[in-house]
Amino acid sequence: MDGYKRRLTNMIWRSMGEAILYSFAVFGAIIYFLNSRHMIDAFSSWQEGVKFSFMAILILGGIGAVFGYWNSSRVTRRLEPMMETMILLEKGTFARGSLENGEDEIGRLGEQLGRIMKRWEEQVTSLQRLSNHNAELTEKAKLSAVIEERQRLARELHDAVSQQLFAISMTATAVGRTLDKDFEKAKRQIHLIEEMASVAQSEMRALLLHLRPIHLEGKRLSEGLVELLKELAAKVPMAISWDMDEEVRLNKGIEDHLFRIVQEALSNALRHSKANKLEVKLLHRSDGVRLVIRDDGVGFQLDAKKLTSYGIVSMKERVNEIGGSVDIITAPDRGTRIEIRVPILLASDPAVIEN
Repeated sequence: MDGYKRRLTNMIWRSMGEAILYSFAVFGAIIYFLNSRHMIDAFSSWQEGVKFSFMAILILGGIGAVFGYWNSSRVTRRLEPMMETMILLEKGTFARGSLENGEDEIGRLGEQLGRIMKRWEEQVTSLQRLSNHNAELTEKAKLSAVIEERQRLARELHDAVSQQLFAISMTATAVGRTLDKDFEKAKRQIHLIEEMASVAQSEMRALLLHLRPIHLEGKRLSEGLVELLKELAAKVPMAISWDMDEEVRLNKGIEDHLFRIVQEALSNALRHSKANKLEVKLLHRSDGVRLVIRDDGVGFQLDAKKLTSYGIVSMKERVNEIGGSVDIITAPDRGTRIEIRVPILLASDPAVIEN
């Protein structure tokens, strides 16, 4: 927003400068014309010429500056709400006010922006209705989803936890053989066993998160998240805090997607972040709902490999399905912050919320 303000201010200064130069050019052309027709007399002294020139520069500069400021301010006053609206649209927020229209190019631009905003709002409404419909279809196919989830968890248990346990077993056998021969090597192997056991424990906790029900089973999103976080806080050595706004009312499709996103983010934190603190916020705002998940862990580099392995692609797909936007802020050794904004356009339609 500050960048746009600076651009508007620069536009005012530029317009004032152009108006001053234009006034000087017009005045010079007039003087040249009058002098070529011998319609003005020469100055009686150079002091009088300097005084006249100084007064002309002062008056013309003032007139040009005032005119430039007035003209550019008139334009910027109409452009500013359009820029603010574009910024809000970029963030996934819909401006509720109407734009001033007129008969000139700026007025037509405002009309076009209003049509774009209305069309985008209709698209988000359609996406959220579709999301709600998909949630109903998913509930009807719940048995199939449970079977598929069990198969996926079985594969992950085999690929991650089973391999870790096998490595622990092999290392423990090696410790028994080297304990009497090389005590220092045995100590290193025992330390390695501790690390592998810790990794396996984190993997198991992350997988247990996904054993939570796909749907919230009659609970509101805030209630389901609090229950999930309380259960997790009792099992992991991590300080977990939350802030849940009880006023948040969402349809089933949006709640299911947000719940699964939190599950995926918590799973990533347990597996990869090595964080000591984790915070989850669900906040109700005038323009929609904001979900924030933040940890103080090791962070990561946002490259294609990490996007896939950390499930971020899946998160973004879920956010897109409900017409929201997601920002992921992270860097090595700087922790991770995931902020999701979802515009709520159907809050006034009780029938939609009940469905």
